[in-house]
Amino acid sequence: MRGHYVYILACADSTLYTGYAADPIERAAAHNAKKGAKYTRSRLPVSLVYYEAMPDRSAALRRENEIKGLTRAEKLRLIAQANYGIAGQSKL
Repeated sequence: MRGHYVYILACADSTLYTGYAADPIERAAAHNAKKGAKYTRSRLPVSLVYYEAMPDRSAALRRENEIKGLTRAEKLRLIAQANYGIAGQSKL
């Protein structure tokens, strides 16, 4: 699953974290091993609730910024629309 991805994690405190990774599943595991962002270290465990493949790193970083600019409600709609089978089951 190597490539360029934007991802959203649901944290234990119900906050959402957005980031960029070459492998979002591996990156979520790193967050849970306390090797991720400082923000998530105190909000464990985290769950991968959304990811989006991008053509290159530059596009992924631009998309990450776009998603970070969304409201919480807009991010939740994005997650629900992706239909990964998680929306509606989590405590987001």
